[in-house]
Amino acid sequence: MTHKERLLTAINHEEPDRVPICAWYTPEAEKRVLRHLGVESEETETYKAAGGPLPILMDHDFLISWVGPCTGYYANPAEEYTDEWGIGWKWFRYSAGASYTEMVKHPLADLVDAADFSVPDFSGADRYAGACRLIANYGKEYGIMGGLACTLFELSWYLRGMEQVLVDLVDNKDFMNAYLDKLMRWIDEAGNRMVGLGVDIVWIGDDFGTQDRMLISPQLFREFFKPRYAQLFQKWKTLNPQVKIAFHSDGNIYPIIPDLVEIGLDILNPVQPKSMDPARLKRDFGEHLTFWGTIDIQEVMPFGTTEDVANEVKLRLRTVGKNGGLIISPAHNIQPDVPLENILTFYETAKTFGRYPLGDL
Repeated sequence: MTHKERLLTAINHEEPDRVPICAWYTPEAEKRVLRHLGVESEETETYKAAGGPLPILMDHDFLISWVGPCTGYYANPAEEYTDEWGIGWKWFRYSAGASYTEMVKHPLADLVDAADFSVPDFSGADRYAGACRLIANYGKEYGIMGGLACTLFELSWYLRGMEQVLVDLVDNKDFMNAYLDKLMRWIDEAGNRMVGLGVDIVWIGDDFGTQDRMLISPQLFREFFKPRYAQLFQKWKTLNPQVKIAFHSDGNIYPIIPDLVEIGLDILNPVQPKSMDPARLKRDFGEHLTFWGTIDIQEVMPFGTTEDVANEVKLRLRTVGKNGGLIISPAHNIQPDVPLENILTFYETAKTFGRYPLGDL
């Protein structure tokens, strides 16, 4: 099978030759693996429009072209910078070798009228040049994903601040509806463009979960976000009935998974196993959803032995991989403190034991 055939077969709940594989990294971790492979490159896939060499070198089954607010992360080497949305970012560097950009300015914190701000223009062809290159160069062999993360809820508080948005959802509903409708413009335009270009998957996402519960109530999700996602999903599947839709949320969002299924979601990411049991999700929603992730990045990948990593991969293959519907991956960015041998063990175990029919794991 080609990588694309393998990916689409699994998403369609059939068993390909093996379980599709991917991993995503912080830039430092990605460059470390590249150096291990003998490649000195500053090009990384994470939050970049045209990707880097690592996904192909490590035999991933799809490539991602990122567009939108998520590209503000790691966007500028300056100690502090401002992105096109007006969000202020600052680098924070840690002794373990990790560097992260965090938001230090929310430009719409004092906004009163949703009419009084502008959304960046996402109609220009230059924004999608990276996706066009990936499709032209690799689209026959690999699945191509349009990554449009930090889509609506996250963007709302990136711009306004988390506390203020939580207050708005309860006490300022008219404003919040007008505000979200305006923010919808970018994702509507970007998603339409990606579908029109021919991506196989549109990936959106908003973190609604904490480690053990939701950030907002399911009722607020259904009031403000579900109808807007439903509108987007319906539009994209009308433009191309074959396109698949992936949704990212960290943490425990079990109460709203039936809502996402109802509006046509195909793929759930990252299935953080210390927050939601992947085996239970497979039992409850495996007929409808493909699960992308499932490998523990909080404990097993950074602190476990290679045997722990291998056992984690085998567990997910055994409990989630039957009848397709699994894209196996660490359940978020691999960090700089993850040992190289654990990263390599993830790939080796997934490829060796992820072949169908799945044997005795």
